[in-house]
Amino acid sequence: MNVRKQDKSWETSRLKRQIHLTRLGMLAERICHSFWPLWVVFALVFAGIFSGLLYELPDIWLRGILALAALIGLYFLVRGLRSLRVPTRMETLARLDATLTGDPLATLTDTQGMGGDDPASRAIWQAHQARMQDEAAKARAPKLNPRLAPRDPYALRYTALLAVMIAGLSGSLAQLSAVPTVLAGGDPGRNISGAQWEGWVEPPAYTGLPVLYLNDLTGQNVSAPQGSRISLRFYGEPGVLALQQSVTDIARADKGNLEDPLVNMTPEFLLEHSGTVAITGTDDAHWTMIALPDAAPQVELSGDPETEASGLMSQEFTARDDYGVVSGQVEYTLDETLLSRRYGLATEPDPRAPLILDLPMTIAGDRGDFTETLMENLSEHPWSGLPVKMVLTVTDARGQIGQSAPEYLPMPGRRFFDPLARAIIEMRRDILWARANAQRSAQMIRAFTHRPDGFFDDSSSYLMLRTVLRRLEAAPLTTETQEELAGALWDIALLIEDGSLSDALERMRRAQERLTQAMRDGASDQEIQQLMDELRDATRDYMRQLAQNPEDTTDEPNSGESQSLSQADIQEMMDRIQELMEQGRMAEAQELLNELSQMMENMRVTQGGGDGDMQSPGEQAMEDLGETLEEQQGLSDQAFRDLQEQFNPNAQSGQSNQNEGRDGASGRGQQHSEQGGESQGEGQTDGGTGQGQTRRDQTGGAGSDGEQSLAERQQALRDELDQQRANLPGAGSEEGDAAREALDRAGEAMDRAEDKLRNGDLAGALEDQADAMEQMREGMRQLGNALAQNQAPQNNDAQEQDTGQATRQDPLGRNINPGSGAVGTGEDMLQSDDLRQRARDLLDELHDRSSDPTRPEIERNYLERLLDRF
Repeated sequence: MNVRKQDKSWETSRLKRQIHLTRLGMLAERICHSFWPLWVVFALVFAGIFSGLLYELPDIWLRGILALAALIGLYFLVRGLRSLRVPTRMETLARLDATLTGDPLATLTDTQGMGGDDPASRAIWQAHQARMQDEAAKARAPKLNPRLAPRDPYALRYTALLAVMIAGLSGSLAQLSAVPTVLAGGDPGRNISGAQWEGWVEPPAYTGLPVLYLNDLTGQNVSAPQGSRISLRFYGEPGVLALQQSVTDIARADKGNLEDPLVNMTPEFLLEHSGTVAITGTDDAHWTMIALPDAAPQVELSGDPETEASGLMSQEFTARDDYGVVSGQVEYTLDETLLSRRYGLATEPDPRAPLILDLPMTIAGDRGDFTETLMENLSEHPWSGLPVKMVLTVTDARGQIGQSAPEYLPMPGRRFFDPLARAIIEMRRDILWARANAQRSAQMIRAFTHRPDGFFDDSSSYLMLRTVLRRLEAAPLTTETQEELAGALWDIALLIEDGSLSDALERMRRAQERLTQAMRDGASDQEIQQLMDELRDATRDYMRQLAQNPEDTTDEPNSGESQSLSQADIQEMMDRIQELMEQGRMAEAQELLNELSQMMENMRVTQGGGDGDMQSPGEQAMEDLGETLEEQQGLSDQAFRDLQEQFNPNAQSGQSNQNEGRDGASGRGQQHSEQGGESQGEGQTDGGTGQGQTRRDQTGGAGSDGEQSLAERQQALRDELDQQRANLPGAGSEEGDAAREALDRAGEAMDRAEDKLRNGDLAGALEDQADAMEQMREGMRQLGNALAQNQAPQNNDAQEQDTGQATRQDPLGRNINPGSGAVGTGEDMLQSDDLRQRARDLLDELHDRSSDPTRPEIERNYLERLLDRF
């Protein structure tokens, strides 16, 4: 075939750029092939000179190595130039064409050799050329591939590269300046001596500042914290380089002969003050060192100390330092100038060291400037209540100490309001003040224990105090006995001050007395606030006890003058008392506190119905049905767990973490029946149903699941439901009859569940138990509707009977029915029909959601517990 060259019209601008890049790449590869030995020789010589390694050789050897390297380099340069050839166009097109499919570039450079006169043949050739042009448009310059591995089997190029990298880490460009001197036959030491040193300035570690490299700071002013370590390293012949400095005392330098260049090649010293540092024998190796002073730490009190009623002291303080505080202490020293040396304090005291406590340091924050709170209870210290001098001390990492201004104050501690307890604490202080006070303290104790009537509320504190008295009079005190008796007197004082607080009324009375005494003594606002909170808690406990056991109020001395007092009234009076105390009107606050105390003595909690706290038959029935529903739920949960254990015995341990007991859901089933039985049995009246005691006999007497099977427990619940149905109120009404029918269906479902439990069909029993619970809920809904209808006429009658009584209001302005204690306006917010329908719709919606298996288990459990209450 006759092939002739064609024009280059097919070469687009992009294709030309790819051809050019390919040609440059091929040239670079050929340069690498030709001159890589020359680069290796050059790199090795450069690494030896740059690192200074070649300068360690004798001069003759150094010149010989350089001459040999020059000859070898010249040889490889000539050989490379002779072997280097520039790539031709055809070679470039062939290299690029090899990366494409079908050799499109070779096709595009050809012309049609035969058949040029045939139109069909020309058409086929043009179509082929068009396809090749499309393929050539995809051309990309190939990546460089020097392929030196076959030419360098020993990897000498990598060895040279590693040598250059190592030299770059430890060498200097100044080493290259000695090459002309070596070639001229001179001494290279004179040219390279200025670079044969290194230096660092290391600030103290606690500053957190970086190390400074002196080689990069020559001739500059260098600022560093006082106490920084300056380290220098000299290389080469000893005596060439020498140190001159004025920043530290040579006598205190770390190493002897600091400035002797023939001895010390690694001088190290501290930056004690500003000055200069210079290295002789080289150029520009001098610095002006500026020592930044490390200021001493500072500490100060932030406000006055606050002491709680328990004696816990809180003292805020602020500490600061330029680089951070390391530690701190507070020291209490007895201030004898302000001490009143009377009574037991008139005796010469035993030696006692100052009290030193560690200050709390911030953990996560910045210790350069922080505020913390010292919290300690110093009530048991011998100086508690005596005048002391308090000084705070902080230390930084350098060992510098900062102190606060002295604070003169009584040592914080617990205040005792009971006179006897206060006297015992004084005897304890005298014994700790000096062992010589033992006889005096014994006489005082013997005096107020001679006739204990009227002093001691119980015999335990009296007997304990007499034991201390015998030990005081037995023998002279030793240090060990002194500490033991002090501890015993402290316990006795606490026992007398706090008393036996098991009775709620006694706690409330004691809290009132402590608050009264604090107001008389002018206690601090924080201490009064603590005592006020204590009174609130004690009063709340007392009212809770009255609510649970209302018959206990008849034992009070003034119960005949009882008056109604609500929780809101008590809260309002306490708020008023606190407001008066905050305003400084202590007399009015004391008068109101006395009034509150008298009212609490005669108080009757206003809750429940007008005739005591007895429940109506309807309320009792609703409560009993609710408890039965809870027990049925617990029994169903137990059956479900047993069913799980049949299929997966290993799941028992895992399930125990999710269920709080085997007596029902969250421990409700059997345990609840025991508690419910006791409460119902004791609190039942003639208006009740009497089934509380029966429940205890049937279900509580079993005691545990091990004594009753699931079927027996199901039978007991069935019998209990029958009794509740028989005593169900609302007979004759539509809602009452509907409630009885729903309970009948619940009983039938229980019977079916019992039979299946006896036959071991747990899955079927679960379905019947669910049906029983659904019918019980329906019965409770119907019973609630019946009670709601019966309640309306009763309320109207009660209002007609109480028209002559004064109407009281709660703090929100709502009327309180004096006959029933109910709080509200007495007006229906919705019409009765709408209210009942709304309640029924809400209960139906809750029931539907609790039965929806697609909802999360935690939501369904919550809805079931909510429905159990209604």
